Amino acid sequence: MLSELINDPNTGKYAVLITLLFFGAIETFGGHFKGTKRTVHDWLLEFGGFVVLGLCSAFGLFSVIYLGKLLLPDAYYSLAGLSLWLAVPLYMFTDDICQYWYHRSAHEYDFLWKHHRPHHAAEEMGVMVAFRNSFLYFLMLPNVWIAAVFTFLGMIPATVIGLIVKQLVVASSHSTFKWDEYIYKIKFLSPVMWVIERIFVTPAFHYAHHGKSKADNISDPNGNFGNAFTIWDQLFGTATFTRKFPTELGLMDDPKDSWSSHLFYPFIKSNKAGSEISKGYKKESTATLEAMTVELEAGTHLWCQCGFSKNAPFCDGSHHGTKIKPLAFEVKKKRKVKLCNCKHTKTGPFCDNTHLELKGTADLPLPMPTPSKTSKKKEVV
Repeated sequence: MLSELINDPNTGKYAVLITLLFFGAIETFGGHFKGTKRTVHDWLLEFGGFVVLGLCSAFGLFSVIYLGKLLLPDAYYSLAGLSLWLAVPLYMFTDDICQYWYHRSAHEYDFLWKHHRPHHAAEEMGVMVAFRNSFLYFLMLPNVWIAAVFTFLGMIPATVIGLIVKQLVVASSHSTFKWDEYIYKIKFLSPVMWVIERIFVTPAFHYAHHGKSKADNISDPNGNFGNAFTIWDQLFGTATFTRKFPTELGLMDDPKDSWSSHLFYPFIKSNKAGSEISKGYKKESTATLEAMTVELEAGTHLWCQCGFSKNAPFCDGSHHGTKIKPLAFEVKKKRKVKLCNCKHTKTGPFCDNTHLELKGTADLPLPMPTPSKTSKKKEVV
């Protein structure tokens, strides 16, 4: 019976549905949707994304098998006899590292960001949030094509097992049921959770990725890219572990685009002025050749390094789609500070008069800062 199940490609589909129903039931009967911020647009986007991902998966599987049989007939089911002990890790690690770089690229390149942006427009978590992306994002999703290739090669059991494990992790890390929060409170289980969160993506780890601003000292919207495993974030320096949950989720400057423009961009564009996915939208530099003196309250602030923020010199989220992140700095007590707005200071966030060197030698707009300026360092003044 078990052998028949893991050798049936449809088992993975059933597992996805069962997992969604399981966590959906917990969210529903646990009262997680009481006072929800979700609008009709949110529900349409999430269920529409679910259907679109299913269609993309079917298209990917059909395309790979059809073209594979046509072009590489000898490869069809050529690895069907591979041991599960080798095939399952091979599938899961291949799938996950490709997803890590795809997800990370969606935050670092403007084209992909616009297709991944619907995922971060969610103001609250939920098991269906995983399906908030544009149809083009799903069509290019590495997971779709990797699963199809492994199926073509005959490694169906490995694909089914891997898909079940991954779906459990992804559903739980998006769900409003924060299972790890309860375990963190049990002191003697802390070492166990340390091991778990260094391998698998937990709700706390992924919630931090959805936090609105790094200024809360919990969120890291430009980190924690892992899908099922956290090992890639740790390996490539993008992991943040806090065991805390941000109170504000979503985009810093959200124009509230429609579900159709989110899902079908660029064929349907937003009618909201200033939206990144509206017709004719173009990021404009707000960098100037003058420093800005501001009075800051005690606390953590985010200094814009990309030069696109409309709230200069502070971050407003405009860095998404670039490799340049904001710099968090802490002010111990209320005071006036002189902040750089040319974005070329060597003592960020503070002005070092580099703008005086640029005057008369550089035409506006100013030259863009380089991604190497990105820093996780927190300045304390």
